[in-house]
Amino acid sequence: MRRATVFDVFDLSRVLIRSITRLCQADHRDDPQAIAKWTANKDPETIRGWIRDGAQIWVAERAGQVAAVGGLRDDEITLLYIDPDYTGHGIGSVLLHRLEQELIASGHTEARLEATQTAQAFYRRHGWQPTGQCGARGDVSCFAMRKSLHPAEKG
Repeated sequence: MRRATVFDVFDLSRVLIRSITRLCQADHRDDPQAIAKWTANKDPETIRGWIRDGAQIWVAERAGQVAAVGGLRDDEITLLYIDPDYTGHGIGSVLLHRLEQELIASGHTEARLEATQTAQAFYRRHGWQPTGQCGARGDVSCFAMRKSLHPAEKG
């Protein structure tokens, strides 16, 4: 587990696009327009801009390959995508825990995220609670979630 650098942008783009395309069918229903809209900002140049602008982007590696990508902004987890070749190995859980620990280290006592339909059960298993539908996102289903990061409260 490490912070991403501009040298990772091609691997980050690959993981994001493969994850969205192959793992999130419940959200995009294999609609080419929905997939194109969702992945439009997942190209290497855009990701390079995120990193240059100070975004906290994390990678989980397995056998020297980028297997998962996570991102933070303020008190929000903005990215958590697993390469389809690495699902079922606990990498997503480890990366989520790392992101939560980063938020705690930054002084946050609560975190939030916007989950897809595909990921909602995963987050619930890790103590995240739904808070309702997200705002105006017409491309995919979106569920706002929160989690207390206070040590005395688990969820």
